[in-house]
Amino acid sequence: MDLYLNFVRPLFFSGLKADPEWMHNQFIGILANLSQRSQQPGFHWVCDRLYHSYNFDDPRLAQTLWGIRFRNPLGLAAGFDKNGEVGQLWGGFGFGFAELGTATWHAQSGNPKPRMFRLIDDAASLNRMGFNNQGAAAMAGNLARVGHADNTTTDRAIAIGVNLGKSKITELDDAAEDYRQSFEQLHDFGDYFVVNVSSPNTPGLRSLQDPDRLARIFDTLQTVNKTVNTTLKPNRQPADDSANSQLQAKCTQSKPILVKIAPDLSWEAIDDVVNLAQQFDLAGIIATNTTISRDNLKTQTIAATGKPIADEAGGLAGAPLKARSTEVIRHIYRTTNGTLPIIGVGGIFTAADAWEKLTAGASLLQVYTGWIYEGPNLAKRIMQGLLDRLDAHGLERIDQAIGLDHR
Repeated sequence: MDLYLNFVRPLFFSGLKADPEWMHNQFIGILANLSQRSQQPGFHWVCDRLYHSYNFDDPRLAQTLWGIRFRNPLGLAAGFDKNGEVGQLWGGFGFGFAELGTATWHAQSGNPKPRMFRLIDDAASLNRMGFNNQGAAAMAGNLARVGHADNTTTDRAIAIGVNLGKSKITELDDAAEDYRQSFEQLHDFGDYFVVNVSSPNTPGLRSLQDPDRLARIFDTLQTVNKTVNTTLKPNRQPADDSANSQLQAKCTQSKPILVKIAPDLSWEAIDDVVNLAQQFDLAGIIATNTTISRDNLKTQTIAATGKPIADEAGGLAGAPLKARSTEVIRHIYRTTNGTLPIIGVGGIFTAADAWEKLTAGASLLQVYTGWIYEGPNLAKRIMQGLLDRLDAHGLERIDQAIGLDHR
């Protein structure tokens, strides 16, 4: 029996109706406190218990991308560990990598509360957090303590991504400089970086997906990227000779930079972003962020505010996003002939959902809302399901499933 699904979720979601943000902060606080005790007796015992409870390792699930080894394709999406307080401990829950942030150059408190809501009937969540975080410098300090592979055994180390956003007080014309400062501050602590220009919760942010503005950001970051020397971390490895090696042969000295796009863009606008990503030698695209669409929802009113869902600002995540994010993945893969790696995120709750995004063209996957609804056993269930599907299709490695629908 799954304790989370049968007891914890019903108690907090429906019984106590606990505030989602309060619950989130309590959970992060517990893990952050544990992560900072890595030198104390008992830390590694706790990590071992987590690892053996929630991990399902198999070499067929591992791949190397951008010179980084991912022990499995499922990662924690940005927005969960906003300040990088948990770091390597996320590997204990079965994730192959974790993307931390969103970090902004200036610390900021975010939007007024309440700002996080569950839409239980839709297996969805709505948030308008507004990039609340302690700032890039504080994240760097946190990651210095909890973000490195030496805080766990090397064979269990996971890749760490850092998601960067624009500070709310920074003018749109100065956005490139804002991203640059955060990137330089955090450069040594991330295995890859993400330019987040697609959150709907910072005024004007999505306008940075405009080609001219986006080009300035990419150019600024890649200029810095080429001039900063990097020490390879223990979980970074040279690209191998697999069929995916062309995608894996990205820079080992400079850091891979990706861009995270909104699901609400037109196909033409997505193509513009793809063209820019290729022009500036970005490592890949994350598809997608949350949506501002409110179509076909069962939930009509947010109980915490009493307002119709159509009147509530914020980004919608979870099951309603699944189909659109997969369509975007499929479009990008087809447009680029599979030459631009994609991290697929949006509505992943099961192994079937994960397989659908991989075969549509995603090289890696991320979860957020699905993990909240399905609990800590989610990664293990998905890994077991993916292996079953590899066997059913006669495939030897997970990277052979990438874009399978297009072949």
